[in-house]
Amino acid sequence: MKHLFRNLLLLTATATLPPTAAADMTLNGAGATFPAPVYRLWTHGYHQEHPDITVNYQALGSGAGVKQLTAGTVDFAGSDNPLSVEELKRNGLQQFPMLSGGVVLIVNLPQLKDHQLRLDGPTLADIYLGKITRWNDPRLQALNPGLKLPNLRITPVRRGDSSGTSFIFTTYLSKVSPEWKKQVGAGPAVNWPVGLPGQKNPGVCNNVARSRGAIGYTEYTYAKEYKLPMAQLRNRAGKFVVAAPEAFSAAGANADWENAPGFQLELTDQPGEASWPITGVTYLLMPEKLDPAKRDALLKYVNWCFTTGSATASRLDYVPLPANVVELVRRSWNQSR
Repeated sequence: MKHLFRNLLLLTATATLPPTAAADMTLNGAGATFPAPVYRLWTHGYHQEHPDITVNYQALGSGAGVKQLTAGTVDFAGSDNPLSVEELKRNGLQQFPMLSGGVVLIVNLPQLKDHQLRLDGPTLADIYLGKITRWNDPRLQALNPGLKLPNLRITPVRRGDSSGTSFIFTTYLSKVSPEWKKQVGAGPAVNWPVGLPGQKNPGVCNNVARSRGAIGYTEYTYAKEYKLPMAQLRNRAGKFVVAAPEAFSAAGANADWENAPGFQLELTDQPGEASWPITGVTYLLMPEKLDPAKRDALLKYVNWCFTTGSATASRLDYVPLPANVVELVRRSWNQSR
């Protein structure tokens, strides 16, 4: 499975759509790297069952995907930064959730074990504000009384492209740090006070891996694939939580999708003792006036992802949508016709 996953990350996977759709149809998509590992396995698995229609997905980052969609050069986009209802109407788009998952903190420190380091939101914000610059800073040592932290310079690593992962991360920092909210704010591309830029999630992981003393943020599956130590994080309930699928699921347990216009929902800094604080939702966007044959083919493929593909999502440590949310999404397809 691991070798298959690695190979798929290096290639643009293709897949097919139901035999009821027109033969030799190609659907092109682009966008978020956050869900790219599962998207590629989905398209690969779907290809095995339906070899007549091709689905292409390029992991370019959320901002680039939405730009391509609004320019009409792709049929759908992936984004972790949901558009507002006004933006959707203005651009003639529809969006719905596909998955949720965790943005985690990866660290390169000598002899550090996985989940050994503890952080909290305000301290993390001050690292990315450039106010905490060394690992043996008293605030970090106070969070880790049993861990001897080195007198080593901290190298914060962040995304250099417009990124839904950055949107999730900066939304969290804006909730836990008034100074971050005032000085930087939340968005897919912000004016970072400090940080070594990396392109897409793999770029962040590579920069952390080769920079002694580095810290970065990435989607959980990438952290596992690159075998980088992850930090625990104190949540809203005051509990230090290990990054894991059950913690991501706990963050979304009380999500009110029924009353979320355009399915916009933030899962960062949610209540609950087991909730991972930096949990996000990844969305699929498509034109409301997409060619009917393409629309039918795309929705049949998405429906396969929700049903047959949910086991693959779970294996890669994403959180599939609950059945009631899938039903809400299906209803939205009919309402937009």
